[in-house]
Amino acid sequence: MHYIKVFTIVFMIAFVSCSVKKSSSVASSSGQLKILCYNIHHANPPSKTGLIDIDAIANVINNANADVVALQEVDKLTKRSGLDEAKVIAEKTGMNYHFFRAIDHDGGEYGLAILSRHELKDAKLMPLPQKHVAEKRILSHVKLTVQGKEFVFANTHLDASRTHDNRNVQMEYILKYFEDFKLPIILCGDLNSVAGSEAINLLDKQFKRTCVNNCSGTIPQDLPKKTIDYIAIKNANWPVLHHDVIAETYASDHRPIIATFKIE
Repeated sequence: MHYIKVFTIVFMIAFVSCSVKKSSSVASSSGQLKILCYNIHHANPPSKTGLIDIDAIANVINNANADVVALQEVDKLTKRSGLDEAKVIAEKTGMNYHFFRAIDHDGGEYGLAILSRHELKDAKLMPLPQKHVAEKRILSHVKLTVQGKEFVFANTHLDASRTHDNRNVQMEYILKYFEDFKLPIILCGDLNSVAGSEAINLLDKQFKRTCVNNCSGTIPQDLPKKTIDYIAIKNANWPVLHHDVIAETYASDHRPIIATFKIE
């Protein structure tokens, strides 16, 4: 597709990558990999207009005891938060981290973050295409080795426009981008799409979601009615031992999702 050529510039994001603490602990049991995906709403609890509660986000992550975490809607030194949120969360959880800038916002930056108890390697950021002008979105990914298994861990946040056009071309791009990858790929993100939509139907052609039927909702956080946050895997037959939506109602306007794989 013609837009693939336009958007295949790879950015090595060395200027935002840090290892705050190299945690020697492994959260999950041997042979297991626990993944958390969370849209953190720039650490602003929806019930507290203007408040930034970074401790609430860190507590969710610590309580989940995940190996790897994908975060969306992360601020870096914006006026509204005043924090390098990924860095502070990493310090409070003892994890390594990498921030990926999607846009400049409110005097700072705004985007995605990946946190891990294991070393992050080969961090890359890819701009995602649009059919209609909207907020810029990105795909981010790193390589990780956990218990001798190397894999790609990816994080994204698809467009939130009323029409589906941008989300559909963005998902098409992601699938085309990963088409020739041989390593296992775990893709996390707020996809702003429900099951049965074109974007999720496209995803299902290449990836296996950790929950397919009777999945608990992820938004709104107080009485969730829709599932738009996902964890999915490709290139590996790693059984999903557990999938859950954490019943967290304070820290963000999304509920976090967590999945445990048996890595074989």
